[in-house]
Amino acid sequence: MKTIQEVLIRLDQIIAECQSEQSRIGYFAILYRQVTRRVRDGILADEFEDNPRMEILDVLFAKRFVDAYELWKSGAKPTESWRLAFEASRDSGHLVLQHLFLGINAHINLDLGIAASETMLGKDLAGIKGDFNKINSVLAELLDGVKANISTVSPIFGWLIPLAKGRDEMLLNFSIQVARDGAWKYAGEYHLDPHKDFQVRERDTNISKLAKKLINPGKFLAFIVKIVAFAEWKSVSRTMEQLDIVAEKTQNNLQIDSKI
Repeated sequence: MKTIQEVLIRLDQIIAECQSEQSRIGYFAILYRQVTRRVRDGILADEFEDNPRMEILDVLFAKRFVDAYELWKSGAKPTESWRLAFEASRDSGHLVLQHLFLGINAHINLDLGIAASETMLGKDLAGIKGDFNKINSVLAELLDGVKANISTVSPIFGWLIPLAKGRDEMLLNFSIQVARDGAWKYAGEYHLDPHKDFQVRERDTNISKLAKKLINPGKFLAFIVKIVAFAEWKSVSRTMEQLDIVAEKTQNNLQIDSKI
């Protein structure tokens, strides 16, 4: 993949596979496709500090998810943070939001810093910070919209929210902004370290620990999560379709707001 259009074609294929196979990996893929569309539209509208560079970043970023997905599908091992996300997709007991967060966790906390460094190979990493933050903002805005409308597919999800207050629960307090800041710090460390493989392994180990917290929330919430999951839609393909509608509606609303 060398262009955003090629990325979108591959994401379309992955989403079609997930719908056919009733794979919950499709939940993240749906959200990520909308993010990629938004980045494409932003490039066409000349929104970024360096639009050709943003396309390079977007392609390198997307390729890490696609490569991990293809490795897992072939029976090989992707990074551990992605393996945990993919394995969790086989469990109907996890919430839709858990699946989304697991994908975001691997993709931002591990992949984004690497993609940013590769985009700026041989250059000062600081030059890409503005566009790095921009791509995170796009994802955060879309995720907020999906969370606000998650009751469509998860009728009693709202039960969880009051329980988050005052509790250190990774599932309920996951923050893209916090992930973004950590990813930028890691990008700097990765960019300067000649031992790239070691950097990836060490970071992946730490991000995998976060994935495990997302998969297994605190004991207090475990029972509530089971109840909420029981009430969620059981059809993966129908849930994917609804997530796509919500993500697209959110994106349209954001575009309208930006013009006002």
